[in-house]
Amino acid sequence: MPDWNAAQYLTFQTERTQPALDLAGRVRHYLPVKKALDVGCGPGNSTQVLFERFPAAKIIGIDNSPNMIESAKLAYPHLQFSLCDASRDLAAMGGGFDLVFSNACIQWVPNHHKLLREMLGLLNPGGMLAVQTPMNHEEPIHKIILEVAVRPEWAEKIAVQRIFYNLTPGEYYDLLAEISSEFSVWQTIYFHKMRSHEDIIAWYRSTGLRPYLNSLRDDEKPDFENDILKELRNAYPEQANGEIIFRFPRLFFTAVR
Repeated sequence: MPDWNAAQYLTFQTERTQPALDLAGRVRHYLPVKKALDVGCGPGNSTQVLFERFPAAKIIGIDNSPNMIESAKLAYPHLQFSLCDASRDLAAMGGGFDLVFSNACIQWVPNHHKLLREMLGLLNPGGMLAVQTPMNHEEPIHKIILEVAVRPEWAEKIAVQRIFYNLTPGEYYDLLAEISSEFSVWQTIYFHKMRSHEDIIAWYRSTGLRPYLNSLRDDEKPDFENDILKELRNAYPEQANGEIIFRFPRLFFTAVR
């Protein structure tokens, strides 16, 4: 699969960074963070959030995308970034972390029962795991993408569909109760302001649309996006000022080793 595009991802940098700010704000203030790991750091914006919250800590950002890591190193040369596939190579990070942080990453990683155990295993006793993952697979945008992708004109061209690896909130609750000594789970629904329906396409082009667009030729991609756009106009009505409310639920949890 082609690499991620950091520039496209950062088109909505403010909106994508806000959940990282909100999650970092819930890391308990009395936790002495000397060493932190940002799992799925992307272009480094979430790693910078940790640096601003814990300026004395050694902070390492990891991602499996060379493009994202290269962009992060250029944007934040004062921080440390490394290539690492969280689905296979977390153990290579060693351990001794006071905080393992992950913003909008684990939805791409399979087997969360294994993943969360491994993330907690990187922590010192008393250290905290802090995670945010989009929980928006029931939102109109995703239903529309799936509906368009299975139409006869696209079904034979699109070889794969997006897999959502997230558990349900209840399943996360049971898992965290089993593997941690203290935990919290909560959800926030963000109402992002989009200037147009085309902005929703631009948002998803760098994330949820990637598996579908990567199956198409370059000359086919605009037609596929236009078919989605037609449905978006019905599902997301314009407000009085012409803007669009883009509803985006996200699940958060913290857990202590």
